[in-house]
Amino acid sequence: YLCRRDGTWDKQSKLHITPDEQAYWGLQGGDRLQVFETDIGKIGILICYDVEFPELPRLLADQGMQILFVPFWTDTKNAYLRVRRCAQARAIENECYVVISGSVGNLPRVENMDIQYSQAAVFTPSDFAFPHDAIAAEATPNTETLLIVDLDLDNLKELRVHGSVRNFRDRRMDLYKIAWTGRG
Repeated sequence: YLCRRDGTWDKQSKLHITPDEQAYWGLQGGDRLQVFETDIGKIGILICYDVEFPELPRLLADQGMQILFVPFWTDTKNAYLRVRRCAQARAIENECYVVISGSVGNLPRVENMDIQYSQAAVFTPSDFAFPHDAIAAEATPNTETLLIVDLDLDNLKELRVHGSVRNFRDRRMDLYKIAWTGRG
């Protein structure tokens, strides 16, 4: 869910369901992808496994997304690293900020969710106006933490025009396309 400061809210369903989520809980993926207008800019939300599909954030970026939020739940460090590394790649590919935030602690009474591994972080594109490691902030792993980060959206605009590389602008749309065929 996206809860705005004015009290309104929206939701983005998870689109890709893992085999484990299907087997244990019978979950089904949604069919709507959307960019949300907020008082700070345009944002997208991709839930956990969805960030591992590069087409989705590209479609959101084509609609003006500036910040991508990726809430997730992972049970192991390797599962977490898969989400993290894909999120970092999405920040570079789409010249946007990506915020990942997972669940920490134990849920011993929730079937198939008893252990977790997580680390919140904010990733940036990799260019001169951004941190050298493309990480604006990161929390201590497996620790309940609140990250507060100032993100300059003007840096994204500058990057798309004057960056050392321009991933978003230099796409060869004469050779390939990505098209959304679902709702939204």
